[in-house]
Amino acid sequence: MLLLTASPAGAEPSSAQTIDSLVLAKNPGQKVTPAEDAEFLRRVWLDFEGGIPTPDEARAFLADTTPDKRSRLIDKLISSPRFSERMAEAFNVMLMERRGENDAWKAWLVNAFQTNLPWDAMVREMLAPDFLSEKQRGAGYFITRRLEKVGQQDTDYPGLTRDVGRMFMGIDLQCCQCHRHLSVGDYKQIDFNGLFAVYQNLKLQAIDDKHKTPWVSEGLVMAKYEFASVLTSKKAQTAPRVPFGEEVMIPALTADEAWLIKPDRKTKEVGQPKFSPLHEIAQRLPAPENPLFAKNIANRVWFLLMGKGIVEPLDLHHTDNPPANPELLDFLAKELTAHQYDLRWLIREIARTQAYQRSSTDNGAQQRHLTTEQQLRAFLVATGERERVEKNKKPDVKSDAAKYSLADFQKAFAGALANPAKEPELAANPSLRSALFFRNSDHVLWALKPRAGNLIDRLASQSSPAEDLYLSILTRLPDAEEKAQLQSWLNAHASDKARALGDFAWALLSSTEFFVNH
Repeated sequence: MLLLTASPAGAEPSSAQTIDSLVLAKNPGQKVTPAEDAEFLRRVWLDFEGGIPTPDEARAFLADTTPDKRSRLIDKLISSPRFSERMAEAFNVMLMERRGENDAWKAWLVNAFQTNLPWDAMVREMLAPDFLSEKQRGAGYFITRRLEKVGQQDTDYPGLTRDVGRMFMGIDLQCCQCHRHLSVGDYKQIDFNGLFAVYQNLKLQAIDDKHKTPWVSEGLVMAKYEFASVLTSKKAQTAPRVPFGEEVMIPALTADEAWLIKPDRKTKEVGQPKFSPLHEIAQRLPAPENPLFAKNIANRVWFLLMGKGIVEPLDLHHTDNPPANPELLDFLAKELTAHQYDLRWLIREIARTQAYQRSSTDNGAQQRHLTTEQQLRAFLVATGERERVEKNKKPDVKSDAAKYSLADFQKAFAGALANPAKEPELAANPSLRSALFFRNSDHVLWALKPRAGNLIDRLASQSSPAEDLYLSILTRLPDAEEKAQLQSWLNAHASDKARALGDFAWALLSSTEFFVNH
């Protein structure tokens, strides 16, 4: 059974211990096997650094016999600058779903995690950014990218409305735009249209002398938004509102009184209303009074670290789809709110649990596929090419210099392994494209040729390279059978040891073990 670390006499259990007790209570009698050190090391490194450790880093951790080494490693990785970059990568994929790349957005995400900006503050900046602020304007990409028109299609105001509900409350209201939801009783047409009233009022504006990024303006809202059901033709009205919440009062102002800054065609001033539904929703949605806000992000962080949400799908929280462990989700949401939406605190507490540190061989344990970003970073670390590629050092062959840059690797890996745009990246989607990529890609084959200081160059000089090879790629030591297999392969191809090592390394890099988090 799951054994909890004892607290000092009379002390309250830690949040990590409470999480473990709630997991155990839901699965009484279940045997939970702790992960071996090598498995834990690879998992936490992938989660918090974004790649895998080098052989020297792995050896140092495996040789450490101190009882608190796992906690110290968690703290070390979370305190590292790479943690902010890794979280920015993960949240970019989650929030933008491969809609494109934007430097200002990425910089904002990295800075938010570097400064440990609370999640409610992050969401407020995403939902109503100050586009004139150098620190905040990057956050506006969440909205502006979704308002960009595609061809002759109308601006996707319904899609933006839907994604605000999905990403920040865990509710998919898409089917409620034109009628009541046909399968989810909790979701009403007014819930969609209360948000839609806000976002259909926006207009995407181009970069100008004041704004360094695309930005949005708001029109006047003088009355409630009217909508009708296509099923019953029944009409209704709503002011801006957070789903399931109270309507925002629309101030009674004349047209002249309603403008903080009046529009002016001569100066091309678009105007700024006194009443901003955008800012009203940005204040009301990420608040303790909205319980789904905390539950949604707690569920998404749990998914990020554990491979499966407490509520699945992540964006379908409702009465008929209850959490797998309601007490656990309530506890996580309550504690996150009490800690002022500190995501770093939540991530650290989950990582400290025995639930997170369990063996992937346990029945019911969830193995997670690596994201494209994790796969690329792990691949470059494993092959010993990370420094050369990231620093854009010129490879040995002059013609390679322009091709094998980090940007080119990113483009190649994303093209072969990433999900199509606008699709949630929740599970592995094996494809012929990805299989052929690892079989035939110039990038993969290039990295497996001997080059000064890389994996194959290093192994070729060793009489017994098995340990270094397995630590480099799989972050574990080989067993006796694996050592024998490698030696047999090298004996059979003794005339070209470097090529034989490259082929064997390719097999490990192409294995299922490399592409999951255990």
